[in-house]
Amino acid sequence: MIADRLKDHPERLDVARTLIENGLSIKESKIYCNDIEIPPIRIARVAKVDRRTVSHTIQMIEDDENLSKIFSNIRSSGHSLRDVARYLELGVVEIIPTDAKTHGILARASSLIAKKNISIRQAIVDDPELSPEPKLMLITEKKMPAELIPEFLKIEGVSKVSIY
Repeated sequence: MIADRLKDHPERLDVARTLIENGLSIKESKIYCNDIEIPPIRIARVAKVDRRTVSHTIQMIEDDENLSKIFSNIRSSGHSLRDVARYLELGVVEIIPTDAKTHGILARASSLIAKKNISIRQAIVDDPELSPEPKLMLITEKKMPAELIPEFLKIEGVSKVSIY
């Protein structure tokens, strides 16, 4: 839906993608990370656009009732544990799909992990409409055994698996 509304404005779509990927909301023409206001110039730098594009994107979002509802209610839920997993002695499974809209990848992957009596601490799924290379990231309570890689690859719709 978001991509459809912004498809005629690729730079604005880049801004929207940056907002969503970082859990940033729009309220009263301002950008927030939960309750912390973020200057538009910071978003412009990350999205690789100018500040005016950020301002136009905010205005366009606020003028669209559906987009406004979406972006005013986004909350940051914290970052992935992926980058600190090894320091916390957690496991990471990264799954790249052949088609991110394939049903059941998350369910089947989590079932494989559960059969090994390993708990999932965090599951992060990229939105296929907003991410050019969507993936499923599972952070587990302990390192994953490498012998599970072939099992993950048997899941319909999975093209690549990394465990670290």
